[in-house]
Amino acid sequence: MIGFGQGPEISSWILNTNGNTNPSFPNYLTNVQDVCYTSTDVYISCTCIPGYDIGPWSQNPNQPANQNFVFKISLNPQENTGNKTKTPMGHTGVWINGVSVFSAEDGMSYQNQGLWNQNALYFEGVSFDDCLGHPAPNGEYHTHVNPTCLYDDSDDQNHSPIIGYAFDNFPIYGAYGYTNVDGTGPIKRMESSYQLKNILSRTNGPTLNQYPLGAYIEDHEYVSGSGDLDEYNGRFCITPEYPNGIYAYFVTIDANLDPVYPYTPGPYYYGIAQGSGNIGPQSGHHEIPSNCVPFTGSTSNLIDLSKSFEKKIIFKSDIYGRKIKDISNQTLLYIYDDGTVEKKLIIE
Repeated sequence: MIGFGQGPEISSWILNTNGNTNPSFPNYLTNVQDVCYTSTDVYISCTCIPGYDIGPWSQNPNQPANQNFVFKISLNPQENTGNKTKTPMGHTGVWINGVSVFSAEDGMSYQNQGLWNQNALYFEGVSFDDCLGHPAPNGEYHTHVNPTCLYDDSDDQNHSPIIGYAFDNFPIYGAYGYTNVDGTGPIKRMESSYQLKNILSRTNGPTLNQYPLGAYIEDHEYVSGSGDLDEYNGRFCITPEYPNGIYAYFVTIDANLDPVYPYTPGPYYYGIAQGSGNIGPQSGHHEIPSNCVPFTGSTSNLIDLSKSFEKKIIFKSDIYGRKIKDISNQTLLYIYDDGTVEKKLIIE
């Protein structure tokens, strides 16, 4: 297996090659400053400041600041077959412009009990700018929901592009994908499988008169089959960038382009998370190895990945993503531990 320098994990980033600064904050370079890669990982250096206009932030006194991040994305993402890792507070992934992805939570809970956790869209949405982002107290500009200024989220005629990578190393797409996981069918908006619970009150929580359903994370429940996506807000599927298939997250919005819970990857990662290097306090400052090859946009940089790993089958499904055993005369999807998918038809 040969990995090309223009592979999506390497080439999807918005590189700032001209020293451009933000229109509202001209002291800060924007987007991604550098990308380099080894046979196993990609390193992304970024300020966490986008190239588009940001602000103002109502009822939020914080101001964006250069975070000097260096994130690492593995070229060999793996499913976590054990206990899944909860998407943490702080950055849970990175958009292709170097801006941080945050989860649906805002870090606060009802009476600080940790039982009813606040939905950032409801409690902090007033402070979002037109691009649906805002800065944290440390100046880390981020979005909890669909980054509407990053791509055309009204384009329902084409498969959405990769708009980021989660910190379990799997890609995040915009809101639209193929109807079927095998890459067939018309383009459709990917629908969340989370629904509001049918409850009249919250046990040991605020009343519905105080805060409506949806204000808290625990107001939602996963209902298998009610949408296109699984409990992590993703699915195994073929995409334009991964014609052999990949586990992919999608941001979720409704027909009016308004965010739909859980918005981005979460509330748990599907794959093995990068750990303290990318997530948690003081993370996002990897040391770039000396053998890291700068990405220049050229197709001449090649890395032989065949020595790095051998893929193994971890899951078989039908074209709707349902786990299944080998069945004759039916199209099956074979999912491997490197995140790729092969479509096979067993004829007898």
